[in-house]
Amino acid sequence: MSPKPAPPPSASEVMLRPLPGAAVARFRGDVERLVSRALDGATLTGSGRLALGVSGGADSMAMLRLGVAAFPGRIVAATFDHRLRPGSAEEAAMVGRVCAALDVPHYSLAPSEPITGNSKQMRAREARYAALGEWARAKDVSFLLTAHHADDQAETLLMRLQRGCGLSGLSAIRAVRFDDFGVVLRPLLGWRRAELRAIAEESATPFADDPSNLDHRHDRTRIRALLAATPALDPVALAASAGYLAEAEDVLARQADLMWSERWQGPDRGFPIADAPRDLRRRLVRRALTDSRARLGVVLPPFAGDSANVEALLDALEAGRSATQGGILVRSRPTGWIFSTAPPRRSL
Repeated sequence: MSPKPAPPPSASEVMLRPLPGAAVARFRGDVERLVSRALDGATLTGSGRLALGVSGGADSMAMLRLGVAAFPGRIVAATFDHRLRPGSAEEAAMVGRVCAALDVPHYSLAPSEPITGNSKQMRAREARYAALGEWARAKDVSFLLTAHHADDQAETLLMRLQRGCGLSGLSAIRAVRFDDFGVVLRPLLGWRRAELRAIAEESATPFADDPSNLDHRHDRTRIRALLAATPALDPVALAASAGYLAEAEDVLARQADLMWSERWQGPDRGFPIADAPRDLRRRLVRRALTDSRARLGVVLPPFAGDSANVEALLDALEAGRSATQGGILVRSRPTGWIFSTAPPRRSL
């Protein structure tokens, strides 16, 4: 009979060691740079609080320690318990005990209904961000920090490459992402998984290892094993490439926004974008299809919006042919592309 693991320490038993000053200064600088980017050059005010999403893993526990040391008195934390495996509630409680030892307010969140069905990891992610965003809004916190790091970024980039994603997908994990409640920041994208684990271990910070990270049924786990077995693939370099792709994506997204504001007047007014580069046409026609469906009251068939594959539609329009997608008929006219409700299909 194998011995049971020792129970995690209580708040009074948590004996934490200080962090290296260089690591704290590095983290503070990374956060301040992202805040400045999000606020167009402005800085975080002295009373501004930062919310941390802390899962209990080594990465997020290291971020918790770094955040408290870099921004004392300004950190609040939340743990989302997906309730997908035994032990998750105890991990959330462990985070709470460490937060108590650090005098950090901690909140434990859970899904409003069980996470079931296909693509469970994707559904879990959606539920987590929805709950964290709602919590941040209720706490009147504008910045939510997550512990995604360079290895996560490299894995995501390789997964997206394997799926044949475009520039938006290859931008992978964004360092700054605007949400309904405020801004999500990922200040650890330049840090390695190993150095974050070392920070947690050397500072005697408790953490938990998620067993699903070893489950090779998941794409990410297989990609992680590939990276570990291929030293020539440098996660830091891959993460940097994702960052450069994200910068290019931002430029194209701003150009698409400008063209939309200048040229889109409605489904039947002619959308003159045939002269635009194909990537811009791809973005704009997706947006036009979404807007046309809303204006024309088209509910079915379902439409994927920004992720829709519109290549066949673009090919047809370039060849001067009409085409239908998402219940919308698109025709090429001298004034531009015209969008209208597609006629019902004739039954045979």
